[in-house]
Amino acid sequence: MKLRHFAYTLPLAAILASCGGSKKEKETGSTAAITVSIAKAGIIADNNLLQVSGQLVANQSAAISTRIMGYITQMPVKIGDNVKAGQLLFAVKSTDIQAKDGQVAASIAQAEAALANAKKDYDRFVILRQQNSATDKELENVTLQYRAAQAQVQAAHQMRNEVNANLAYANVTAPFSGTITQKMMEAGSMASPGMPVLMLESSGTLQANILLTDEQVALVHKGLEVTVLATPNDASKNNITVQGKIAEISQSSVGTGGQYLAKIDLRSHEGLLSGMYVHVQIPVNGKNITTAGPVRIPVQSLVKQGDLTGVYTIAAGNKALLRWLRTGAVNNGQVEVLAGLSNGETYISDSDSRLYNGATVKY
Repeated sequence: MKLRHFAYTLPLAAILASCGGSKKEKETGSTAAITVSIAKAGIIADNNLLQVSGQLVANQSAAISTRIMGYITQMPVKIGDNVKAGQLLFAVKSTDIQAKDGQVAASIAQAEAALANAKKDYDRFVILRQQNSATDKELENVTLQYRAAQAQVQAAHQMRNEVNANLAYANVTAPFSGTITQKMMEAGSMASPGMPVLMLESSGTLQANILLTDEQVALVHKGLEVTVLATPNDASKNNITVQGKIAEISQSSVGTGGQYLAKIDLRSHEGLLSGMYVHVQIPVNGKNITTAGPVRIPVQSLVKQGDLTGVYTIAAGNKALLRWLRTGAVNNGQVEVLAGLSNGETYISDSDSRLYNGATVKY
């Protein structure tokens, strides 16, 4: 019996040992380091051009709100609609203001009735005084009552003007002609004073806004001719190149992260939309530039997942880490990195097999 029991347990032990060995081999194979090539993100310098990134914005924009609190009863505009100055954008429920208007109307009627009665008394006492039938004091008292009645009528009419002004705020109209670019609320929402309801941008006229460092701002001046390159959202379309001129340069970096805001007027706006990212080339005539342009990396190093673009970097423990980027123009196989990767940072330029987040790499 003992031998028979041993005969049964021996194959079972062999099977378990075999399964454990295959599992161990599988784990060892899955954690094998992936061989990669690395590179450092860098700036391609050009001593004749200062290259900076920016964004197109409307020449005039406004956050539209109301001065009264109430529910939005109607909003006949949609995102993308072109509106004209004075056109109704939305209306706010104004029942309480209309009720106050009724009170003001009653106050005006009461004040005008009191004024009519005071005027009759005044006219009668003027005649009585001429006939020496009333004293100067009596005439003076009646005159003061008459003037007080006149003041009451004027005050009531001013209250009417205030109500009319508030009623005007209930119907919000476009301050200038333009395009609706954002809607923060819909009909039925509660509008409050100072809370934006819509964003309105002027149509047609665009500017390019760029931020310059201390060194860069010393190299530019108002009126300087520049080249602006825009990348359309449609990848099948070619880059758009337009000429522009620096119109404004801020003399303070407070509120802009230690950089100086410059605005560029464009000579043409065809094919351009507000919000597009652009690349501005500013001639500097061989002046000494230590930060000549944006960070660039090879296009083939990019990883695309849907609408997202990224690049693999190396994290602690030689682990691959996918970092999302905001990219710009592509020139000579190099893509401009607008955000997500700094000058001198290491990234994975190539690998001998498919990478994934957390993969162990060697180089």
